[in-house]
Amino acid sequence: MTRLSGGLIDRSRSLTFTFDGKTYQGHAGDTLASALLANDVRLMGRSFKYHRPRGVIASGSEEPNALVELRGGAWQEPNTRATVAELFDGLAARSQNKVGSLGFDLLAVNDLLSPFFSAGFYYKTFMWPRAFWEKLYEPAIRRAAGLGSLTHEPDPDAYDAGFLHCDLLVIGGGAAGLTAALTAARAGAQVILADEDFRLGGRLLAESAPLDRPATDWIAGIEAEFAGLPNLRVMRRTTVWGAFDHGIYGAVERVSDHLASPGKRVRQTLWRITTKRAILASGATERHIPFADNDRPGVMLSGAMRAYANRWAVSPAKRVAIFTNNDDGHRTARDLLAKGVEIAAVIDPRPAASGAGYRTIQGHVTGTKGRLGLSRIEVTANGRSEWIDCGALGVSGGWNPNIQIASHHRGRPVWHDGLQAFVAGPGGPVGLIPAGATSGQSSTAQALVSGAKAAQAALADLGITATLPDLPQAEDQALNLKPLWHVPGKSRAWVDFQNDVTVKDIKLAYQENMRPVEHLKRWTTLGMATDQGKTSNVTGLAVMAELTGQSIQSTGTTIFRPPYTPVALSVLGGGDTGTHFRPRRLTPTHDWASRQGAVFVEVGQWMRAQYFPRAGETTWRQTVDREVLATRTGVGICDVTTLGKIDVQGADAGEFLDRVYCNAMKSLKVGMVRYGLMLREDGFAWDDGTCARLAETQYVVTTTTANAGTIYRHLEFCRQCLWPELDVQLISTTDAWAQLSVAGPNARKLLQRVVDGFDLSNESFPFMACANLTVCGGLRARLFRISFSGELAYEIAVPARYGNALIERLIDIGADLGATPYGTETLGVLRIEKGHAAGNELNGQTTAQMLGMGRMVSTKKDSIGAVLSRREGLVAERRVLVGLQPVDASQPVVAGSHLFAEGAAQDTASDQGWITSACYSPHVGSAIGLGYLDNGDAQLGEQIVAANPLQAQQVVLRVVSPHFVDPEGGRVRD
Repeated sequence: MTRLSGGLIDRSRSLTFTFDGKTYQGHAGDTLASALLANDVRLMGRSFKYHRPRGVIASGSEEPNALVELRGGAWQEPNTRATVAELFDGLAARSQNKVGSLGFDLLAVNDLLSPFFSAGFYYKTFMWPRAFWEKLYEPAIRRAAGLGSLTHEPDPDAYDAGFLHCDLLVIGGGAAGLTAALTAARAGAQVILADEDFRLGGRLLAESAPLDRPATDWIAGIEAEFAGLPNLRVMRRTTVWGAFDHGIYGAVERVSDHLASPGKRVRQTLWRITTKRAILASGATERHIPFADNDRPGVMLSGAMRAYANRWAVSPAKRVAIFTNNDDGHRTARDLLAKGVEIAAVIDPRPAASGAGYRTIQGHVTGTKGRLGLSRIEVTANGRSEWIDCGALGVSGGWNPNIQIASHHRGRPVWHDGLQAFVAGPGGPVGLIPAGATSGQSSTAQALVSGAKAAQAALADLGITATLPDLPQAEDQALNLKPLWHVPGKSRAWVDFQNDVTVKDIKLAYQENMRPVEHLKRWTTLGMATDQGKTSNVTGLAVMAELTGQSIQSTGTTIFRPPYTPVALSVLGGGDTGTHFRPRRLTPTHDWASRQGAVFVEVGQWMRAQYFPRAGETTWRQTVDREVLATRTGVGICDVTTLGKIDVQGADAGEFLDRVYCNAMKSLKVGMVRYGLMLREDGFAWDDGTCARLAETQYVVTTTTANAGTIYRHLEFCRQCLWPELDVQLISTTDAWAQLSVAGPNARKLLQRVVDGFDLSNESFPFMACANLTVCGGLRARLFRISFSGELAYEIAVPARYGNALIERLIDIGADLGATPYGTETLGVLRIEKGHAAGNELNGQTTAQMLGMGRMVSTKKDSIGAVLSRREGLVAERRVLVGLQPVDASQPVVAGSHLFAEGAAQDTASDQGWITSACYSPHVGSAIGLGYLDNGDAQLGEQIVAANPLQAQQVVLRVVSPHFVDPEGGRVRD
């Protein structure tokens, strides 16, 4: 094992874990990556395209190579970066993106075919021959695409979501973040400090002597003070992954990922943090220098090598070399040397570079050797080359500030000449202040001061005075960086390790005119992996800038988007899966229906009874056919509470409804109901329903279930914004009233048994009448004589809490009348048999003309959508609603099928319409359907072909009236 002295691991606690089935030992405080390095495991993965061997190159969430699968079974999680996976006893990890073993990946043959897989090869290759796409290219791409694997089992973990509010959100717990949080919390502001690591301190934990005292002691003192500040919330293991409007930030807290068994804890929590101000103190990511064969396991970032030594007491090898263009690489050499690691050489192209205790070579690394791990490097200086033995190479090309969050609102980064990197610029999230490295501060001393001053400025905007704290003395050394973006050579030099993008690929993109940065990204896949270009983006831009002769700033950057690091889809749902995917609304009769054995279906947010099976019925069709026939021969009862119900009251209520409905409502008499149609502003049909006038100044409007909320919002907008001068008030009463449809020849007889002294005769209560009354000995109710089934029918409404009792009473006292409960399937059959339009017909593409309701659009008044509904193209529309019945009664009618003349080519040009709704009709004795057909009224009695290409099905249908039952409408008036 390559363990060193010191470090921040707990050597008293040994932990056992496995990697690819082999057992290893680590310590508390290790990450999976540090524990593997301590066990001399350098090979941790394979690259995406060429399946080349890959080892860890970083120490944080920017890691592009060491992606592993954790746990097993349904708990399996792919694409976890080994550098952020906390070690726990019993952790099981597996390498991924391989066929065979990690050491002998069969897909490594792709590397031999690399000349054929150059930049843009997907776009060039898979266009021809065209016939190959469906049977060859697409299946092959699908098999190869993606990283990691899924179990296809439901996620058994629990997730949560929460909301937090604060005056100041501090993103990052390093030097700048700690002083910012301390300054703001001492001033009395409500502060949240979020850091993705499990320990606060950031790079302070990775350095040997960043302060004038042990950094861990200073951090411990800060944490002790934090614990006593009730206005400060410290959130470890929490990644702020996105900035959104109005000061809202998305964050994921990994609550139990570090535990072998979470017990009753959730795995992760999704936080929505609303803050008045925010400070971005997210530090910086070191960048590498591309050179020939620079991707072998053992080649890593110099700062990461130093972090592994100082924090986790591990070196990737006993003999290492450093390749750097700045002083930071020498810092790594000194720290490793102090811990007993042999420094083979520090290769530094700067003329004045030197170091004590190790060999310094003024040159470049120009090659490497070692199949599954680095064994030698080639160093070229003054035109002469030599090979140097080493097991690891630390590379430092400078540091890129982590400015992604500052760019989420299309904030444009600004080039910093001293750092040779982009820093946060203007135009980002409102109220976000960069601090530390993100604002261009490169030393620890600068970061400490920057964080405190950023907090002081943020609070000043809020009217809170903050005093700068006393800060420790800290290192304040400059990087003294000399830009070196890549080392020219004939062999491939990798820029993006995960996606196998090389300098040669960028040059090819330049030659093929894919020079804009967004084109470069997509043509080469540069920065499109899980690290989102953290370790490759600026380097790739620099290579393109060199080719175009522009500056890097002029070349520009790609757009950073959330998430900052990968976020599990499960936590984005906040644990709302299965029955908790979204709130479920239960109808007032739900308990009664459950006791009857009803099968439920989700309709919008409602759980509605779909049908009520009885003993002996083996298929749903048997049940539905029985319910349909029982309703048409006796009496059926259905809960229609879910229909939107809106009370419209006021002296101008009639005028208001005249303006929102295309047909007249102001003239409606008290005690009567009228069918109404609403149009969108563009003249297309939007929603239908009924409008009942219960009093001079009171109307009750019903809407479809799907549009209940949408129509209510629309009416409120009209009331408040379009016509505020009207005396009208609205309230949604959908949840306040339970409403039952009572339909069938015996409907009147049944209702006479529950209404209190109310005359239901045709003369006193005709079709389309309504009234307030009482039932069951004084319970207030509303009764509407309306029908969507074609039968004598009513809808009776009582306060919602009595709905369950009412349906139970009606079924009990109506047994001799054949009272039968029915669900949504039967409801659909009844309305299709009668030719009533519903959601399938009101799909946003239809007009009143197509529905056969053109006359309803009044020309005597204005209303929303009326003018545009008279456009020539809409008025001339000859595609109308018709009924469809198979010539062969045994054939099905399939909704969604398209209609063609017999013998016509089945293509778009010949398309005459489509089927909107279909069902089996026990009344007709075959399947039936409704659909829109060109010149449908002129084709009644003719035959037409319904084509269903998804099931390779063609059925000959006869065009009939959409009214399959009682076309004269006599039953509803009996």
